[in-house]
Amino acid sequence: MAPRFRLLLLLASTLVALLAVSSASASEIVTRNAKNVSVKVDSKGHAVVYYTVGGKRSYPVFWGAVNARPPTRARAQVKFKRDYSGGYMKLGTPLWKNIKNVCRPYAGPPLAWYVTGCTAPDGSHWVLQSWQRRLPNLGMTPWLAAQRVWELHLSHFTGQPAVLEIYTDYIYWGGLFHHLFGRLTYRGHPVYGFGSSSSGVPTDSYGRNVYVDTFNSRYASGWRRENGFLSHRAGGTFCYGFYPHDRYASFPAGPRRPRGNGEAYRATVIGPGVSPDAFWSGAGLPEWTNSPDQNDLEERMNRISSSMMTNDPKCQRA
Repeated sequence: MAPRFRLLLLLASTLVALLAVSSASASEIVTRNAKNVSVKVDSKGHAVVYYTVGGKRSYPVFWGAVNARPPTRARAQVKFKRDYSGGYMKLGTPLWKNIKNVCRPYAGPPLAWYVTGCTAPDGSHWVLQSWQRRLPNLGMTPWLAAQRVWELHLSHFTGQPAVLEIYTDYIYWGGLFHHLFGRLTYRGHPVYGFGSSSSGVPTDSYGRNVYVDTFNSRYASGWRRENGFLSHRAGGTFCYGFYPHDRYASFPAGPRRPRGNGEAYRATVIGPGVSPDAFWSGAGLPEWTNSPDQNDLEERMNRISSSMMTNDPKCQRA
């Protein structure tokens, strides 16, 4: 039995693929292309992040936020207070010089893209992660310096980070394309925003984009950015098909981009609030041959998707 889906799913996934997703709510981005990164925390919960960019040493101070709150229209998401002068402007002291560090070696859960971190006496964790969020979609090789940057993200949290739950299966025309679906949750609550721009950029502090990479695909060997798309308000859910796509108008001219079926996939999301960035990775799929194992996989994935996407008409199956 070849996999079948509603036409609406095809249209929704195609629309997502056309969006040049450029930015999510970036409350915890510290800087870009940082080297020699470290962090110190005092007994009052002020964190000084030390780093070098372009030969210049910087030491901003962050405080006043931990974890995240569930989506609500009543209040903005939690965010850090900042002092990029190192404490002079807002704290009235050169904290970067005289801070008494009370943070111990990091003792929190394993995290992808980890650079450095520590665990405070109250049990909360301060962590810095770095990854390339702004890579161009559709497996394109970056042609602008801004697309190659490694963003440095700071989080302050307790307990477990957000959960990025993803499944893979086949979609359309005898399983020609790979497909993934899933949801983003934080402490049992779905993660989503209440608005976005026409290009898929969240317009509030709750929205989050899922950035998907494909490995050893028709694009090239190694990891390439496939696309970025919003988690849906229905329940933090999402779905995506690896179809061929025309290049965006902003891309260099060239032929149509091929389907992005890969040997493996990974996905990264900026954590809600000031929680850590979430990550998932998984194996790709073999070409569809209508084998019993593949049909069994489709049946299992159909059941999972039907249960997960109950309130998400963009991702419901036939």
